[in-house]
Amino acid sequence: MKKNPVLLGLMVFGVLLSLFLVSIWALSYFSNREESLWGGEKVAIIEIRGVIIDPQPVVEKLVKLRKNEKVKAIVLRIDSPGGAVGPAQEIYAEVRKAQKEKKVLVSVGSVAASGGYYIACGADKIMANPGSITGSIGVIVESLNVEELLNKLGLKSVVVKSGKVKDMGSPFRPMTDEEKKLLQGVLDSVHEQFIRAVAEGRNLPLEKVRELADGRIFSGEQARALGLVDELGNFEDAIALAAKLAGIKGEPEVIYPEKKRFSILDLLLQETASKILEGLRENSSLNFWYYGPSR
Repeated sequence: MKKNPVLLGLMVFGVLLSLFLVSIWALSYFSNREESLWGGEKVAIIEIRGVIIDPQPVVEKLVKLRKNEKVKAIVLRIDSPGGAVGPAQEIYAEVRKAQKEKKVLVSVGSVAASGGYYIACGADKIMANPGSITGSIGVIVESLNVEELLNKLGLKSVVVKSGKVKDMGSPFRPMTDEEKKLLQGVLDSVHEQFIRAVAEGRNLPLEKVRELADGRIFSGEQARALGLVDELGNFEDAIALAAKLAGIKGEPEVIYPEKKRFSILDLLLQETASKILEGLRENSSLNFWYYGPSR
């Protein structure tokens, strides 16, 4: 080694580089705000943003945090106009499970309407800004009819079906009165599920909720006066209240969602997905939505 200082230098450099890389990895691993196992009792944040289509990411986070003994409270930061009925109900069900073991609060951003509000009703408390938009307790189903357009183009749809209402909501023909009645029955059933969830979660009489469940929206201030929201306050106020209700002494350690690195490709894909989902809402046949106003 003494006879070959270059080789010695390379070996020393390699050792130092290895130590540096290991240190960076350890720092990244143990300081990850979402996975940290160190410190005291924690308040964890879960974000629900945009149109609710895929419930799995939120459900997985709720399950993970529910099983983490260090996490004493969960704050759901909701900024969503709603989404499909099934996904909203899946998240709501998991919120209810978490609420039985930990304190769960909702912080409403600019909007938590329809399916967004449905999810919020599973929490212990709901906090909104005075100007947040919420409510929109209702269900909507839309069907596009392109029959006249096809006629002008000289096109005709041919359908083979096993039941007389199997193609109910087809865009190629008008809906019959019988089909409208059947569809309204399904829609009323799903609407009633929403009403029961609000009444149970907000501890309100069913009849009072029914009076408000005509799809109308409310400001945070109005919602509080009606009992649809508990407190007025911002995101930091919700974290402080969650810590207080969970019995955490002093300043709580907050586990924030891991922030993804900025990517132009991700931005383009997100924008494209948003446009596709909006198109599905407007044009798809017989999709049921807990969907309220967009921002």
